[in-house]
Amino acid sequence: YHYYLLTRQPPIIIKTMENKKPIIGITGNYDDNQLKLLPGYFRSVEAAGGIPVVIPPSRHATATDAAQLLDGLDGLLLSGGADINPVLMDEDPVPALHGINHERDEWELLLTRMAYDRQLPMLGICRGIQVLAAALGGTVMQDMHTAMPQVSLIKHSQDADRSVATHFVTLAEDSVLSQLFHTQRIAVNSFHHQAVGEPGPLFRVTARSADGVIEAIESTQMKDVIGVQWHPECFALDGNDCMMPLFTHFVMCATQFKAAKAVHSHVLTLDSHCDTPMFFDKGVDLNHRDPQLLVDFVKMREGHLDATTMVAYIPQGELTDAGLKGATAQAQHLLDEIEQRVAQAPGVALARTPHDLYAHKRNGTLSVMRGIENGYALGRDLRNVEHFARMGLVYITLCHNGDNLICDSARRSQQLNGGLSDFGRQVVAEMNRCGLMVDLSHAAESSFYDALQVSHTPIVCSHASSRAMCNHVRNLTDDQLRALAQAGGVAQVTFYHGFLRLDEEGTPATIDDAVRHLMHMIDVAGIDHVGIGTDFDGDGGIPGCANASELINFTRRLMAEGLTPDDLQQVWGGNWLRVMQQVQAYAKI
Repeated sequence: YHYYLLTRQPPIIIKTMENKKPIIGITGNYDDNQLKLLPGYFRSVEAAGGIPVVIPPSRHATATDAAQLLDGLDGLLLSGGADINPVLMDEDPVPALHGINHERDEWELLLTRMAYDRQLPMLGICRGIQVLAAALGGTVMQDMHTAMPQVSLIKHSQDADRSVATHFVTLAEDSVLSQLFHTQRIAVNSFHHQAVGEPGPLFRVTARSADGVIEAIESTQMKDVIGVQWHPECFALDGNDCMMPLFTHFVMCATQFKAAKAVHSHVLTLDSHCDTPMFFDKGVDLNHRDPQLLVDFVKMREGHLDATTMVAYIPQGELTDAGLKGATAQAQHLLDEIEQRVAQAPGVALARTPHDLYAHKRNGTLSVMRGIENGYALGRDLRNVEHFARMGLVYITLCHNGDNLICDSARRSQQLNGGLSDFGRQVVAEMNRCGLMVDLSHAAESSFYDALQVSHTPIVCSHASSRAMCNHVRNLTDDQLRALAQAGGVAQVTFYHGFLRLDEEGTPATIDDAVRHLMHMIDVAGIDHVGIGTDFDGDGGIPGCANASELINFTRRLMAEGLTPDDLQQVWGGNWLRVMQQVQAYAKI
């Protein structure tokens, strides 16, 4: 009954929520003991279809306060104002520095970093573009004349009315701005003596004035973040809508983000494969935003991911008694450590069944499931299957890169078994009996088809992509996808660049390639037989979807492809859990 409530009613709610306007937070200026915001900001947001709310400065707010605030917003507009305190950028002040606003600086830098991690669309205006750079790895010139003494600067701090265009900027041909304005040269206003010095690795320069001063930056990570040095909001006050494309785009992105949040609020989202335990011996902390990890509990909440499957990855070693015994012991160690780390994490719990997952979703608890990647960990002892099943595992990937005693691998294979070995057939039968999902990621085609024939329950591929889209032996052919679907199984698209686009193609894989793979898999296997298995902290992670905090971006892309909330419920876990339910219902232990 609860499963029905969670998976069947939410689309109605989501449809209603999509009709509501996005909430746009605008940072307010604080001067002369007054909170100030010029009307162009909120009127431009209103004209573009958003609901503006003013964010006052705060010297006492914490990261928890910032998180609570940002979780109620759909976009963040960083407004103009005073200079940024150079001490916050580890610099001494130059003589030409103007007045700083310590009421705003630390708070807005914190908001910007946290909004970036939460994938909020952001628009920085004048001081706002400088805040973007200062917060996210770039630099700010305290004074352009001081920083560029050899350059003949145009006049950037104008005396003209703010609604009057006073100089030109040239837009990069491949920029969002040039697409919005349908030209590469636009006239803008300008009232500043500071500017971005270096954009940093997260941004690229997409507009400059004739003297080379940076006038706009855009994300290099496929995020909806734009900063402009001029004041586009001022034109609207004079009835001039020439800058409205910028605000319309920003509010549209916020609308899409709001709709994606609504989906994640009502749909259980599940990643079927991550290798995070590989980092347990490197001093990582799952309860904080750990820079070494693509998946931790903070990033899961930022990306609105409800559940992940952490696997005990066991690299293929020698098929000796010592090697096999060591593999079993290593798997046991990693699985125990997953349990221990989850037990120490507030608001997180282990899960094994769909019932567990949906109960945790309703309570706001993150779920961690466990699996083994490489049946090498079973050794020669069939009893290990039941042992690991009783520990609460949900699947075992039969092999990794290299043949083992169970089956042949897709990579580094010596065709040791010709598919499933006799022992492998016993393993599959025992996994059926014990309610463990049979995972054929990494397996040779011969092993795949043997398992499909032997297994009494549907098989899965927890992290695999389409060979038709990227001709890699590790990917699934269209025939495999069709056979998997016919048997009731599911294939989970993975975000490893090497399985999305071949290196010799010369263009790195991005979120667009992952979408392309998944849409093809839907076309071939059907919407009921696909899902998402990122392989984060293994080899997964691509621009646009680089870690767990960015997974909501994938939802946005799928919505743009026309997937409905019902479709997204299937892709984000419904299909996987259907198979899990069937497998566990078949169990005889």
